[in-house]
Amino acid sequence: MRLTALDWWIVVLSLAAAFVPAILLARRAGSSTTEFFTSGRAAPWWLVGVSMVATTFSTDTPNLVTNLVREHGVANNWAWWAFLLTGMATVMFYARMWRRSGVMTDLEFYEIRYSGRGASFVRGFRAVYLGLVFNVVIMATVNLAAAKIANILLGWPMWQTLAVCAGLNVGFAAISGLWGVLVADFIQFGIAMAGSFAAAWFSLQRPEVGGLSGLVAKLPPQTLALVPDPSDWTLTLAVLVMPLAVQWWSVWYPGAEPGGGSYIAQRMLAARSERDALEGTLLFNVAHYALRSWPWILVALSSLLVFPTLDDIARAFPYVDRALIGHDIAYPAMLTFLPAGWLGLMIAGLLAAYVSTIVTHLNWGTSYLVHDLYRRFVKPSATEAHYVLVGRLVTAGLMLVASGMTFVLDSARSGFTLLLSIGAGTGLLYLLRWYWWRINASAEIAAMVGSFAVAAGFEVAKRGGLVVADHVVLLVTVAATTATWMVTTFLTAPTDPAVLRRFYELVRPPGPGWKPVAAQSAVGPSRDSLPLAMGGWVLGCAFVYSALFGVGSLLYGRTGAAITFAVACVASGIGVFAVLRRFWAADADAAPRVTAPRRATPTS
Repeated sequence: MRLTALDWWIVVLSLAAAFVPAILLARRAGSSTTEFFTSGRAAPWWLVGVSMVATTFSTDTPNLVTNLVREHGVANNWAWWAFLLTGMATVMFYARMWRRSGVMTDLEFYEIRYSGRGASFVRGFRAVYLGLVFNVVIMATVNLAAAKIANILLGWPMWQTLAVCAGLNVGFAAISGLWGVLVADFIQFGIAMAGSFAAAWFSLQRPEVGGLSGLVAKLPPQTLALVPDPSDWTLTLAVLVMPLAVQWWSVWYPGAEPGGGSYIAQRMLAARSERDALEGTLLFNVAHYALRSWPWILVALSSLLVFPTLDDIARAFPYVDRALIGHDIAYPAMLTFLPAGWLGLMIAGLLAAYVSTIVTHLNWGTSYLVHDLYRRFVKPSATEAHYVLVGRLVTAGLMLVASGMTFVLDSARSGFTLLLSIGAGTGLLYLLRWYWWRINASAEIAAMVGSFAVAAGFEVAKRGGLVVADHVVLLVTVAATTATWMVTTFLTAPTDPAVLRRFYELVRPPGPGWKPVAAQSAVGPSRDSLPLAMGGWVLGCAFVYSALFGVGSLLYGRTGAAITFAVACVASGIGVFAVLRRFWAADADAAPRVTAPRRATPTS
């Protein structure tokens, strides 16, 4: 299809609005690695939260949601809705401790939490494993979605899309640093959400759909259902039971890591205070699940009426590479119905979403490879200017590798499933390492190696013709990986007591898991409350889920259910803010009694 001059002007102006303020911060970003990777630890809560939301909203996200809805209905979104349990746990249990740690990256955590060569090894190994391998797969998934959208809307082949996007992203990420990313995220999120709502509105206006009332009347109830049909036990197990019972606590996935990590940890570490870290992460979870879901879902549901089958999409877009045709491409297919001006806004929004995600992953992955690998193990005594320069070169290299990886994946769904399987089984360790002194570096290594080995084995078997359900792969991988790292924990020596004591004095984790260490520390028992955090976690999950399902019930015209969810949302929201007030009151009461801890020295 052809874009009008108005569309192109909207795209250009939207890019300028996002990038120009960020580029003005380039000089500040280049002054040091602290500025380049953590924005000088001065970001306010609202900027932290919006940046997290913008990063997790990319071109592959609406495509993934469309894929899920078209395959098994709205209830299939529990594959990612279940991660709210993880996200809210990060808010209530981990955000303040991350900020207290004072590290530049979450990988630096390993050398203040563990001791010996194992601590150094796991930091370096994970820098490559996550910063390069894992990060490249994520960026390739995002690139693939961008290529499919550009193929539908602009007729561009994949190589052309990747070439343009690579130049744009590398140029921005290499000069702006995290400050630029944060500012651009804030502006781009507004553009992307405006485009999402516009896409939902115009999708509902299609004659095949007939508005909200027509959508609800024409689609079968099982497609609209918020939970899967319990009579279909196989689907219920895979879509609802497994995500809520196992997936949320056992799987490491960027943006939904048990205990926080990756760019979520990066944002918390960039916050100006513990309070900003917690409130920013809370804002992220509310917006990520309750605000953004329904515009994507409405487009996906409408696409079922406009393009019921993949053949319908192929016939409507004969110029699109047949290899790119899948359920996920139905989202960009629906965008072709947007009128002039609105189409430009939508493309600007998708481009903003794409860039905000990619530049974050470039900055995040580069922080690992430069700070946790190159600076720590290769050249530890260079100048700050040298490390910033190396960071900019690594940024370009990461984008090139991710572009090559894009040609391997076939859909956003396949990338999502692969990443879940690779990170399966490690989540429980990441939750417990903050609350149980006995976990050591050997357990971390065993978890990573075990998870990757099992996931890789299943992937090879699938390519060889073995048919295994995704939930079976997840369950087996979680069981095998968890058993591996738990056995390793008890068979290997514990962390050095002096390191454990310094970590406890720095982070002050609550609970009985640190009782032996707390008894010998200079700060005494932690004043954080596990029961209070647990109450906040339950109330926070109830608050977001009731908002999510209340909006859905309202859109479906189910007034009674919408009112019930609204009442639950208000009540749980009041409870959440009551918990937060008690957090800040306890912190203020504890401050005069706590001796300032010494910063732990990394152990070689």
